[in-house]
Amino acid sequence: MNRLHEFRKYYNHTIHPELLRMERHRIRLLRLLAFSGIILFALILFEFYIDLLALTLFLSIPIGLYVFYLFYRIQRFRLTFKPNVMNLLLDFIDDGINFDPSEPLRYDAKGSISRERFMESQIFAVKPAVYRGEDYITGKVGEMRFEMSELVVEETSPVQSGLRTVFNGVFLHATFPEEAEGRLIVWPRAHRNRLFTSIKAFNWDGGVNMDYEILNDEFREAFMTYATTDTKVAGILSMPMQEALVEYRLQTGKEIYLSFDDQEIYAAVTEEKDLLEPHLLRSNLSFELVREFFEDITLLLRIAENFDQTH
Repeated sequence: MNRLHEFRKYYNHTIHPELLRMERHRIRLLRLLAFSGIILFALILFEFYIDLLALTLFLSIPIGLYVFYLFYRIQRFRLTFKPNVMNLLLDFIDDGINFDPSEPLRYDAKGSISRERFMESQIFAVKPAVYRGEDYITGKVGEMRFEMSELVVEETSPVQSGLRTVFNGVFLHATFPEEAEGRLIVWPRAHRNRLFTSIKAFNWDGGVNMDYEILNDEFREAFMTYATTDTKVAGILSMPMQEALVEYRLQTGKEIYLSFDDQEIYAAVTEEKDLLEPHLLRSNLSFELVREFFEDITLLLRIAENFDQTH
């Protein structure tokens, strides 16, 4: 809670001025679009009135180029908005006490976690028909190096024609620097039927249900815990971590997935909308627009941080 209070102050002093600058840019862009629409409409009426094919063909080229220019301006606004805000957001997260100042967080708007890395987590036993990602972040928390990005993963629906969403949200992978043993996966209980194939695949690899080792009743009601018999479940899923996951799920309604495989840690948070995508027709001056992405990122980093501190 203190961190969120600090973030609110940081937003007011640092992020809000940048949003205000981008808001002025958005308004200027809207004015340009409105003015251009009037001029283009007048030109089209003029062409109809003159009704000369040669004039229509002559004007079609500059009109086409100008329309292309307008689309370019809109796209440039979209592509610069998120990196500007993301870099300020990461500057704040980077000031956390467990981040290495010699290795600042890095952001790549077009990068993403690889398909191979996503599949290695074994959270989703699928063959993606669609796999795309963006907003790739890398860094180091404690002694653990991590990478995360937004992902959209879809598979061919086995029931009806078309595609079915497998995962849409923020995905994290971290590597523990010391040798660790055991494999564990935590799935949302509410999606048990949709996860049947993934659970079955983990069963074939030696995973069994370990719900009986979970002492937190709320966690046991919200999540299914599977692990191999050599895994110390209580050592991986500490009570503070269980409480944090339950609280976050209750507050946001988002689903959380976890996977631990020896030194590799994977975590995922679902997100229905594309976070931090700017609006063109309405204001982007919103604390909530930034806060939601901040909380998703910090939740995943807290999972890695908790594992680093307790092992």
